[in-house]
Amino acid sequence: MNTNTYAIIQMGGQQLQVQTGRFYDTCDFSILKPDTKIIIYKVTMIHLNSQLVIGKPWLHNAMIKGRILHSYRDNKVTIYRMHSKKKMRRKQGHRQNITRFIVDGIFLDGKNI
Repeated sequence: MNTNTYAIIQMGGQQLQVQTGRFYDTCDFSILKPDTKIIIYKVTMIHLNSQLVIGKPWLHNAMIKGRILHSYRDNKVTIYRMHSKKKMRRKQGHRQNITRFIVDGIFLDGKNI
């Protein structure tokens, strides 16, 4: 694995910069069980050593292979609304469902980079 090699993908409504062998957190895919293999085709850009390969909007000959590690719930976020002098206070909490996946390989033209 070369540390200068990375890809930018679109997954779960956000763009992630991914490298082989690292894990990332994204939106909820709890219907997928742990150790499920995934393939991501929405690759926007690949940085290979000093070369950039940019898609319009995606690279059609690139894909990211990975697997699901586990799903969990993120830390609680507290939302507190208050209108001064109106006796209005509202406290609400929210926990987001998160899925953690690991990138096994970045492929360009069928070759593992």
